[in-house]
Amino acid sequence: MKRIILFFALFIALASNANAQKGLAAGANAPAFSGVDQNGKKITLKGLLKEHKSVVLFFYRGQWCPYCNKHIKELQDSLQLLTGKDAYVIGVTPETSDNIAKTIKKTSAGCSIIQDKDDAIMKAYGVNFTMDDATFTKYKGYGIDLEANNGNTRRTLPVPATYIIDRSGKIKFMHFDPNYQKRASVKTLLAEL
Repeated sequence: MKRIILFFALFIALASNANAQKGLAAGANAPAFSGVDQNGKKITLKGLLKEHKSVVLFFYRGQWCPYCNKHIKELQDSLQLLTGKDAYVIGVTPETSDNIAKTIKKTSAGCSIIQDKDDAIMKAYGVNFTMDDATFTKYKGYGIDLEANNGNTRRTLPVPATYIIDRSGKIKFMHFDPNYQKRASVKTLLAEL
């Protein structure tokens, strides 16, 4: 029961912060980005779109989030179906590389995951928000130290969002919901690919 109350309180606090963001709409040009994934592979959106029909780009909050882990696990379980449609799946998170390794261990993620060290990717896609002091204190009371998890003091998180970007660089599909419990289903992603 305590866990249910915790998630409900955190949802209300974060939803009020996240409502200011809207994310990018389908039809918009996808902002270019680059990074290095957990395997040391240099990733650029432009390069991925030269090699693949589309990119499935998802944002997640961190290894401490059970809803993020569940979503990543679902993507992993269907990764062959997604890549079978010539899609490259990539996750973006503000968490440190050590915490990305924890995410991979928890979810068996085989897709690329990159750290958004300066929040530039989250900002470009309109999914970033800053956790207020009261919510930060609540999280810390529950054992979630966002500053330690992200390796900085900005307290930035993404609204968990998913984009499908087609070869032309346009956003073909977007799922954006401030309710961190709601994610784009694999069934929906496969239908959109």
